[in-house]
Amino acid sequence: MAGHEFSEPADRKRPVADPTATDPLAAEEPRPSCDPAFKHGVVVGFDGSTSSERALAYAIGMAYRSGSGLIIVHVANRLPTTVWAGCEPPVFVDVPDHRTEVLGLELACADHLADVPWILVERGGDICHELEEVGREYEADAIVVGSTHGIVGRIFGSVAGRLAKRAQRPVIVIP
Repeated sequence: MAGHEFSEPADRKRPVADPTATDPLAAEEPRPSCDPAFKHGVVVGFDGSTSSERALAYAIGMAYRSGSGLIIVHVANRLPTTVWAGCEPPVFVDVPDHRTEVLGLELACADHLADVPWILVERGGDICHELEEVGREYEADAIVVGSTHGIVGRIFGSVAGRLAKRAQRPVIVIP
């Protein structure tokens, strides 16, 4: 059972309250229920980099050994508008990211994914938040990420380090 799912970025799913509604929760959009084959699966962050490919390989083995599904998460790029327009407010915009489609096609052709059920989920926003959110939605047993190397990780902090501090489930960091 192989496939992929392209969902809307999480920041586009904010409910709009109906001022005339008596129940404020009635205005919320119901979250799509996740496939039971992927409940208690393994979430892995994947962007096509070498470290994320190693994390994916580890997560495949982990999902295979536990007999669970694999939830591959690609978080699309978001940049502040100040980068684009030179304006003052720190508003974030979604950058068109066709990388998810390319990654989905590459994954669909990968022989090493044939032994486990998997889906590809696209999100937009903060990588750590989105990985943890997907883990929560699917009640994942673990989140697997690759380590960050280089100057960007030293300046802003690595995704793996930030995720390990705030996650509510085990985080496995692959060097």
